[in-house]
Amino acid sequence: MMAWPDVAVLGAGNMGGALVARLREHAISVSVCDPDRQRQAEALAVGAQVLNTPRAAVQNLGIDGVVLIVVVNDTQCEDVLWGEHGAAAVLQVGHTVVLCPTMAPEVVEDIAERLATMGVACVDAPMSGGPLRARAGTMSWMLAAPATVFARHKALWDVLANPVFHVSERCGDGSRTKLVNNLLAGINLVGTAEVLVLAERMGLNLHTTMDVIERSSGQSWIGSDRMRRALRGDLAPLAHVTLLEKDTGLAMAEAQRVGFEGPLAASATAVFAQTRQAGWADHDDGSVLAYLRGDAPPAKP
Repeated sequence: MMAWPDVAVLGAGNMGGALVARLREHAISVSVCDPDRQRQAEALAVGAQVLNTPRAAVQNLGIDGVVLIVVVNDTQCEDVLWGEHGAAAVLQVGHTVVLCPTMAPEVVEDIAERLATMGVACVDAPMSGGPLRARAGTMSWMLAAPATVFARHKALWDVLANPVFHVSERCGDGSRTKLVNNLLAGINLVGTAEVLVLAERMGLNLHTTMDVIERSSGQSWIGSDRMRRALRGDLAPLAHVTLLEKDTGLAMAEAQRVGFEGPLAASATAVFAQTRQAGWADHDDGSVLAYLRGDAPPAKP
């Protein structure tokens, strides 16, 4: 029988909650911290232990414990580690901290260096694929960490994702890879929404148009995933529009840092910002279709 490490999940939202359920499906001991009561109830329902603070969630991990940080951004990451009730105060030599948010590479490098001074390993581990694939263990995982750290918990990585990419031994390269991927995802999503609005103005049936695109050269996974739901009127946020605004903005900053300016990135990034500003911030990123159509966002309840 596999001897699994104890796992703490800090942030049990759409992605984090899916990882919690996946871990519990394999009878892995999981402690969870998330301020949202619905997320707490969902974690309890699958047999996880729910604690009130990040520090409490990590306090009783075994010596080879793994901390999955599944928050939204670097500010939240800093808070769950070094805030008033942060986990860093109880991390031990032998623990491994896994950074899942999409963050600027230099932020990841700084966190990894600070953890290293404590004898704590760090894995730069942004994810791709959405909560349904995370729940099924079929999301893509881009891991950057020293080979020894990667190998130590390979069985755990394989439970949570397929494929798992060990992109580099340098923390920060996972985030660089994710930024490249998400920039292309953003470009593809805006492009798909744009051509559907054009197709609609031309009098075409959009469901039929998507059938053709999905089996032709214009196909993209994110275009199909988001636009199929958007065409059904389903804009419940599996990934808020603000996330791709953030990620494409981070990619733009990294492009500027290395001295590259492409023709599409700025336009796609601007569309996500404009969609948010138009009132779609609380909706799925597929709402770019509604924004480009000129639709008004629904009134808040």
